[in-house]
Amino acid sequence: MAAIDIGAHAVRMAVAEVFPDGRIEVLERLHRPVRLGQDTFVRGRLGGEAMRTAVSILRDFKKTLQLYQVQRVRAVATSAVREAMNADTFLDRIYLATGLTVEIIGPSEESRLTVSAVLHTVGEQLDIRRNKTLIVEVGGGGTLLTVLEGGEIIVSESLRVGSIRTQELLNTSEESPERSAELVRHHVANTLSMMEGTLNLQEIETFIAVGGDARLAAKWAGQPTGPEGWAVIDAAAFDKLVRRLQKLSPEQISRREGIPFSQAEMLSPALLIYQILLHAADVPKMWVSPASMRDGLLLELAQEVTGQEDEAVYRGVIHSALAIGQKYRVDLEHAQHVAELACRLFDELKPDHGLGPRYRLLLRTAALLHEIGIFVSPQAYHKHSYYLVLNSEIFGLNRDEIVVVAHIARYHRRSGPKPTHLEYMSLPREKRVVVNKLAAILRVVDALAGSHLQPISLQNIRREGDELVVLVGPGADMLLIRRSIAMVGDMFEDIYGLRVRVEES
Repeated sequence: MAAIDIGAHAVRMAVAEVFPDGRIEVLERLHRPVRLGQDTFVRGRLGGEAMRTAVSILRDFKKTLQLYQVQRVRAVATSAVREAMNADTFLDRIYLATGLTVEIIGPSEESRLTVSAVLHTVGEQLDIRRNKTLIVEVGGGGTLLTVLEGGEIIVSESLRVGSIRTQELLNTSEESPERSAELVRHHVANTLSMMEGTLNLQEIETFIAVGGDARLAAKWAGQPTGPEGWAVIDAAAFDKLVRRLQKLSPEQISRREGIPFSQAEMLSPALLIYQILLHAADVPKMWVSPASMRDGLLLELAQEVTGQEDEAVYRGVIHSALAIGQKYRVDLEHAQHVAELACRLFDELKPDHGLGPRYRLLLRTAALLHEIGIFVSPQAYHKHSYYLVLNSEIFGLNRDEIVVVAHIARYHRRSGPKPTHLEYMSLPREKRVVVNKLAAILRVVDALAGSHLQPISLQNIRREGDELVVLVGPGADMLLIRRSIAMVGDMFEDIYGLRVRVEES
């Protein structure tokens, strides 16, 4: 299998072999520089020369894939392509030239994949399971910040400050190295000050840096430690390295340190960003991970091949959904009750819907968020829920999955999908089928859940002919539940061919 990452300043690929037990052995890593971000961050479009170079690189990578007889490939593009107005044209050119389908991923997906790779390699030396940990990756287009508590993601943010973007925005190429460093430092500090309330960096106990620039700094100023490939840099040693490099031009860094110019010109801005964040967190050292987003892609491919599930990802999605629900002041107790009922009915109907565990997670997420639209207005709040979910970053879900979750939340009440609903009709047929199956379940369990003040106790679910009989515990308002079921049950009957009958046990 192989993972390809089309970034702001390079195209990278990792080729690996996966074994039946899920173990991964990386066979080759390839890295080719190309400044895709230089034009995007200034003009909003990918430049013609950069696109031609990237396509040429991917043609060469395709030959490597054929040499290794790779069976599974996932290719992704990040900020430079994501923000370009002509991104679709570029992706079409790649497909026509190589046959590769490239997926544009958002910052939350980048963070999830990177964190997954870091946790996979961390070993026991770093007590991430107990400490509050910040994982930082400085890229060409932005900086990803992920805060973990108890080993689980609690905050994920993307700052629009990266080594290439900052240089292009501030136009530092004509400045002296010292003046350039001063401008970068001031810009990053200003950006970071706007995020203080969200990140609370003063509470960080462990600081982990990810990325090629951090690994280079570890090679020069750090010490190998712990799991293979990991290193640690004392804050004082890191400050000394940054002070030395910020006095040099990219040409001087390239010549003195023996690294390519394309890497040297991004090094100082990237290390300055790491330094500012390290000082903001006020921790004595920076741990440097050998992991990358490509390793996260390989892990995900391996899990698909071997049929394994990543429990950390599952917990991360739920935690993110609960955080969004809290932000919009939903009744979390009721939302979690509805989510539990939805998962129970999903499991009961598995022979009918034929959907796997990933769709169970999407249903649970939609159930947790189905009432967030009340924050906007109680009137037609299902439509507001759709809008808010659609425009939220749910950590661990990709863009297509968030769209599905938004539609499930949209159709949990009132009318079901109609041909006049343009957003629904624009979905591919297979996505519409999924929305129908899961929304039908959510409609029934939301009706069953009844009052927020009196949660029902679901005793049993069984089939009797063409009826789904639901037994609820004593004390439920049966009149209210039956009326609610009568209002929303048509969609369930259309999808599953079963009428819902509610009885008190």
